[in-house]
Amino acid sequence: MKPAWILIADSSKARIFTAENSVAELIEIESLTHSESRLLDQALTSDLAGKANVGQSTSGHTYVGEVGPKEQETINFAKQVTQHLCHELNLNKFEHLFVVASPAFLGVLRRACSSQLKKHIAFSLNKNVVTKTPEQIRTYLPVSLLA
Repeated sequence: MKPAWILIADSSKARIFTAENSVAELIEIESLTHSESRLLDQALTSDLAGKANVGQSTSGHTYVGEVGPKEQETINFAKQVTQHLCHELNLNKFEHLFVVASPAFLGVLRRACSSQLKKHIAFSLNKNVVTKTPEQIRTYLPVSLLA
């Protein structure tokens, strides 16, 4: 039987653990980071074009996209994480995936997941526990699903 994988994530860090069964120790096997998600909007947009002065008008216009730069970095990281998980799933490294992520990031992760990966998600919880120890993380996981 393949071990279960546990993804613990927020918008700037993702930790991947494995567990052989419901009583086995959680072992951290990978950690992905995305430092751009921690930057302030000003740092992310400092090289973008500013306001444009058009003709004799005294008001400038700034292009406003649908997604802010910080949110875009969160989306980029969610795509990076889900693509990595899909790759590992295709290599048959896990069967079941348990996801515990900060509330805002969990929604972005769900939108980034492929239909193939979604089929393997056995549990998800919107809680930010990325800085917790493996023992503390275990308390957020359902014991019955790891059996």
